[in-house]
Amino acid sequence: MDRLTDTQRIERTIHVKYRKTIWRPFVGGIKKYGLICENDRIACCISGGKDSMLMALLLKNLHRFSTFPFELTYIVMNPGYSADVLEKIRENARILDIPIHIFDSNIFEVVGQTDRSPCYLCAKMRRGFLYSEAQRLGCNKIALGHHFNDVVETVLMSLFYGGKFQTMMPKLNSKNYPEMQLIRPMYRVPEDEILAWKHFNQLEFIKCACPLAENCTIWDDGGTGSKRQETKALLKRLKRTNPSIEKNIMNSLHNVNLSTIISFNRAGKT
Repeated sequence: MDRLTDTQRIERTIHVKYRKTIWRPFVGGIKKYGLICENDRIACCISGGKDSMLMALLLKNLHRFSTFPFELTYIVMNPGYSADVLEKIRENARILDIPIHIFDSNIFEVVGQTDRSPCYLCAKMRRGFLYSEAQRLGCNKIALGHHFNDVVETVLMSLFYGGKFQTMMPKLNSKNYPEMQLIRPMYRVPEDEILAWKHFNQLEFIKCACPLAENCTIWDDGGTGSKRQETKALLKRLKRTNPSIEKNIMNSLHNVNLSTIISFNRAGKT
């Protein structure tokens, strides 16, 4: 019997050890929300972190087993990373056998010149560059690596800090790039399972390489003092007495009773 390569061994874990906790939620989310259609050309956007790298591997495997044709392009935007960070991304792409396309942007340079909401500006610029490059490559969709916990945390952050009830959507039509759509294939994949998969396979990914962020570490075992981290800590405490709290929050997004809502708006109209 032929010995498995490192890539094959890692891929095997998502179909065997993490089949119920990663592969099935991944495939289930794509089917439930209709994220991938026949003849789609998808730009899988890789930041170099654990979430986007796993998403790339999952999409690569889905493409292999899909019953209908679609195309994948794996793009990495370089906003101004250091040489060692870029090399780490390339190294992990080689380990997972992901054929990445790297393109440059000047985001870190631009964001470094503003004192007002640099993270918001960075996120907005990133999205624009990704859409633009994907469209240039002939893609009709971009795929981002947001997971189940990102969705749940965004609900609470919107309530606590934004004064509104909303979250990340599994798919969105772009307002500025006609006929382009954003999808989130890992919408139902829990972060704990992503971390478990990473540690089981002894993989190391970058987390935050922004030169402006305080307390940011190059690799993905550190943390920051952000509002999202505060929300993560809150949910962790609440789970001690209610282990289902995150699932309940997610279920609430699918079970909104408008007769109990004072007001709401659709597409900006109340």
